[in-house]
Parts: sequence; C-alpha cells; structure tokens
Amino acid sequence: MPTTALFVGSFDPFHRGHADIIERSLKLFDHVVVGIGINPDKHYRQTAEERRHAIACHYAHEPRVSVVKYDDMTVDLARRVGATCIVKGVRNAADYEYESRQASYNRQASGIETILLPATPELADISSTKIKQQQ
Repeated sequence: MPTTALFVGSFDPFHRGHADIIERSLKLFDHVVVGIGINPDKHYRQTAEERRHAIACHYAHEPRVSVVKYDDMTVDLARRVGATCIVKGVRNAADYEYESRQASYNRQASGIETILLPATPELADISSTKIKQQQ
C-alpha cells in the first residue's frame, strides 16, 4: 500500500531547510504532499499561488512530490490527500515543544500521526523569518 506524507507550512519563502525535510521524507514515504497554509491574518511576501508554483517548479523532476494550497485544518487536508502521516521539521527545543503539542492535537482530532524530523545541523539556523529579515 503506497504511503503519503503531508508536509505543511507557509513556505514564505521556501528554503533549503524545507527542501531537506522533503527529500528526507521521500526516503520514508512513497509520496509527499507539500501543503501551503493560507492564514488570512498573516502577511506574506509572495501569494500562495506564487509559493505553490515555485515549489512545484523546484520538484518538477520528482513525480512523488505534489504541492497544494489550503486554508482549513491541517488534519482535513491530510484526510483529503490520503496522508498516512504529517511530517514536520524541528530546528530547536522551542520548535519541538510547539510541534509536539500540535502533533498531539492532530492525533486526538483525527488519529493521524506526526513524525518530527530534526533539522540537519548545518541547516538548523535557516528560517523563513531570518531570510526575510536579511532581504
């Protein structure tokens, strides 16, 4: 039975740390769906469609990656795409604590498990926020 993982975030902008999580997830799952969350209360530098297009182009050579936008609950998207698991990257203890709480909520709400992948050490300092601050 093919397995599908869901990797979600705002990806504003998409960076090497995100790509690393996707590439590592492809070693664990048959398919990875990248879900671009849309939060009307957040201000993004790129539209959701621009972010979706950029990531889709980055993975145009990899048929096991698909990219979608969503504005509802992550667990609802997971159900729609048939994800057996949600994958999240964690860079530090604060990320771990936050993502652990989210994972617990998602499991209670849907039964869908979350795998937390620690950031590759040389990429752990990369964040979309830092990239935006440097631009």
